[in-house]
Amino acid sequence: MKLFGTDGLRGVAGAFPLDPASVRLVGREIARALPDGPREVILGGDTRESTPGMLGELAAGLSEGGAKPSSAGVLPTPAVAELVLELSAAAGVSISASHNPWRDNGIKIFGPEGRKWPDALEEGIERALGTAPRPAGGPEAVRWTAPAPEPVPELHERYVAGLLERIAPRLPGLSVVLDAGNGAAWRVGPEAFSRAGARVTPMCCAPDGRNINEGCGALHPEAMANATRNAAAHLGVALDGDADRSIFADEKGQILDGDDVLWIVARHWKSRGRLTAGGVVGTVMSNFGLEAALAREEIAFHRSAVGDRHVARRMEETGAVVGGETSGHVLLPYSPAGDGIATALVLASILVETGEPLSALASLEKTPQVLRNLRVASRVPLETPEIAAAVARAEAALDSGGRVYLRYSGTEPLLRILIEGRDAARVRSIADEIEAEIRRALPSPAAP
Repeated sequence: MKLFGTDGLRGVAGAFPLDPASVRLVGREIARALPDGPREVILGGDTRESTPGMLGELAAGLSEGGAKPSSAGVLPTPAVAELVLELSAAAGVSISASHNPWRDNGIKIFGPEGRKWPDALEEGIERALGTAPRPAGGPEAVRWTAPAPEPVPELHERYVAGLLERIAPRLPGLSVVLDAGNGAAWRVGPEAFSRAGARVTPMCCAPDGRNINEGCGALHPEAMANATRNAAAHLGVALDGDADRSIFADEKGQILDGDDVLWIVARHWKSRGRLTAGGVVGTVMSNFGLEAALAREEIAFHRSAVGDRHVARRMEETGAVVGGETSGHVLLPYSPAGDGIATALVLASILVETGEPLSALASLEKTPQVLRNLRVASRVPLETPEIAAAVARAEAALDSGGRVYLRYSGTEPLLRILIEGRDAARVRSIADEIEAEIRRALPSPAAP
C-alpha cells in the first residue's frame, strides 16, 4: 500500500491515514526507527486548523515510543529540518500539506542530517498503517484527543538567528513586499527580512486556520506582484503554506518562478567564483530555455525527477550547489531542505550586491511552455494505448521542435501535462488538443 508521495504523507485531515489513531501510530513508528543516540524529535507545523490536533497525536505517539518531542509550534517545514541539524536531534517532523487546500494536511519526516527520510523507512510506516484499523465515520466527525505540545520559544529564535547567520544578508534600504500565504511563515518571514535591514510590506499574514493558500501565496502571486509594482518595491516574494517554495516579482510586477531564480543565482555565483563545476540541477519540468541559457554561459545543467529529494540526490551526484524546481522549491547550501525564506534572502542579497534592478537580472528567455493540471479519479497507466496515441499525435504536431511530458502529481490527484515548443500559439493549441483527448481517456473524477 503506497501512502507516501514525493513530499511525505498527505491527505484529508481526519481521514485515514491522517486520523488520530493513525497519526499517533506514525509517532510510535518514528520513535521505533530512531537510531541509537539522541531521542529528541523536533516538531513544527503550519496554520491549518487540524495542525494542533495532529501535533498532539504525533507527540503522544513519539512519547509512547520513547522519543522526546520538542515543538517549535507554527514554523516553516524547512525550519524543522534546519533545527534538527543545528540541535543534533534524532529526527524532525513537520505537520503541513504545503500548497494544498486547508482541509488537507500531511506529515513530512526528516532524519538526523535534516534530509527527508529514506524510502525504506517510509515503507516501514506504510506497512504498520496497512494493518491498522480504519477509523469509523468521516473526517468531519474526528476528535483529536491529545493536546498540542507547548512550543519551545527558543526554537523560533534559533531558526531565524541561524538563517541570518548563515546567509548574512545586508539589506539596508531594500523594500520588499512579502506574501506569507497565511501560512507557516506569517511571522518569521517578515521578521527575517526586517532584521536584515529591509523595509517590509507584509501581505496575507493573518491566518485563521482555513485561509492558508487561499487566493494568495506562491500559488496565487498576482496580488503580490501588483502590490510590488504599485509600491515601487525592489522585490516581491510569495511563499506557500509551509514556506518551502518562493515565487517572486520584480519592480515592474513581472512574476518570476524557480527557473528564473536558478538562472539569477547561478550566473551571479559563477561571477563570484562560488559556483561549482557541478553547475545547476533542475527537473524534468524545468524550461528548456534555462538549459539552453546555462549552456551559453558554460554552466552544466542536470535534470532530476520532480521532488526535492530527487533534486538533492542529483546535486550530491554532480557536486552542484544550486538546484530546484520551477514551482519555486530551490535548494541552496544554507539549508538541508528547500527554504523559501532563505531563497528570498539570497535573491535580495544579490540585488544589493549588484545594484541592479531585479528586472535586469531576470534575463532568462524561456521556451513557450504550457502546463495543464487535470484532476483524476485514479492513476491510469500513462502507457495505455489511448494516452500513448494522444502523446504521439502531440509530438508529431510539434515536429521535433518541442516536447510532451506527462506525470502524476506526487501530492494531489492531478495529472500534469507539459507541452513545450517554438511557437506559443501552437503550443497552446496542441495543449488544448491533448488535454481534450486525455480527458476522454481517463475516468471522470468526483466533484472536488
